[in-house]
Amino acid sequence: MIPIVSVVGRSNSGKTTYLEKLLKEIKKRGYRVATIKHHCHDFEIDQPGKDTWRHAEAGADVTVISSPHKMALIEKVEKEKNLDEIAELIQNVDLIITEGYKKGNKPKIEILRKAVSDDLVCPPEELMAVVTDVDLNLDIPCFSLEDAVGLANFLEMKVLKPAKNI
Repeated sequence: MIPIVSVVGRSNSGKTTYLEKLLKEIKKRGYRVATIKHHCHDFEIDQPGKDTWRHAEAGADVTVISSPHKMALIEKVEKEKNLDEIAELIQNVDLIITEGYKKGNKPKIEILRKAVSDDLVCPPEELMAVVTDVDLNLDIPCFSLEDAVGLANFLEMKVLKPAKNI
């Protein structure tokens, strides 16, 4: 099973910015990574008037666009799929990192930025680490907002290498 880690935090805390740094560091080490972004509202990735949009408008329940370099699958759903159902669709990666899913049951890394809040959104017992510019007195590892290398080392030791031994 592919390990899943969720990056969580308040809106505008810097989750995406930090995740970009972390992804670059993990990729430099040769790992294959998938990301899943949780969005609370409806979204549209297909552009009106384009072929796949027209297919969906005509009634297709699943639309796939494929090229020699990428592929996208768009599926209409009756209800939101849970994280495990989405993760089952992903193959050939060493790690899945989500952005969001703060109420989920996967290991979480919280991004806490003083300019946004001094309080965690998750109870500390649900967190495997915190990335912050706030001084916290916690019994879990804390990394600075600039320390993607340190968190990548931590993930490699705690998540990636143990998963390879399974």
